[in-house]
Amino acid sequence: MSSGISRTAFLTLLLIAAMMGANHVAARFAFNDSVSVMTAVIFRSGVTATIIALLLLRQRVRLEFSTRHKRFLPVIGSLIAIQSFCLYSAVARLPVALALLAFNTYPLWTAFWARVIYQHRAEPFVLKAMPVMLFGLALALDVLGAASGLGANAHWQQIGAGVGFATMAAATFALAMVITQHEAVDLDGRVRTFITLGTVTLLTSLLAFFSGGWSLPQSSTGWWGLAGLTFLYGTAFTLMFSLLPRLGVVGNSAIMNIEPVFALVLAWLLLGQAIAPVQVAGALIVVGTVMALGLRRR
Repeated sequence: MSSGISRTAFLTLLLIAAMMGANHVAARFAFNDSVSVMTAVIFRSGVTATIIALLLLRQRVRLEFSTRHKRFLPVIGSLIAIQSFCLYSAVARLPVALALLAFNTYPLWTAFWARVIYQHRAEPFVLKAMPVMLFGLALALDVLGAASGLGANAHWQQIGAGVGFATMAAATFALAMVITQHEAVDLDGRVRTFITLGTVTLLTSLLAFFSGGWSLPQSSTGWWGLAGLTFLYGTAFTLMFSLLPRLGVVGNSAIMNIEPVFALVLAWLLLGQAIAPVQVAGALIVVGTVMALGLRRR
């Protein structure tokens, strides 16, 4: 394969991307049936954390943390909790593919946080990619309201909150990535993920308890959506941390950034969410740019 991985690994990455995209479509079914965002995050993160814990026990992985790990792991977990809440909040308000596209700008935020916190200068390729990605996102979101026929003001009244949540999700995810790379990259990825998702589950459970944010489905459709998002997310993460290392793939791959494309097709087929051709073109520009960033030589 062009990315230097085996065919099996490539197909596995495609499967994970498809499952991640389907997870968000399933989430929309749950949200349409009165499931709260916090409930979805709790189910998804709690079940996945439990699965990873069982893997750690089976593989007899030792939990050893340095002082730096103990200081920064709660920060990373808190950021991912915010990211999870914001991304699902965006999915509840926007067409699924558009929410994921706005979130997929996180590489730009990664360059920003690395510069602000660790004084790392962005690579020239990243700087060149920024306007291309933003142009594609502007087309995908129909920022002027031309494709929708509503005009800019009315269109942004519809999508503004969702875009805001997706942007916050991208910013917090990127910050978590940057801190992880500098402060916790030496920790076993399975352990790091377990601690992160455990923190997400704890924080969202506490918030739901004190704010009354717990809301279960009202019909079988909502239960199927909640079960689907939990199963798809948990299975994708299990594949990522159990199968991919054996196939010679470490961490995330640029191939997985086609997740919004899968979501676009599934949302159209299952939810009837359609976007204009110009928005599809913008989506492909964003996905292509993110994949180019992931596949670039370093």
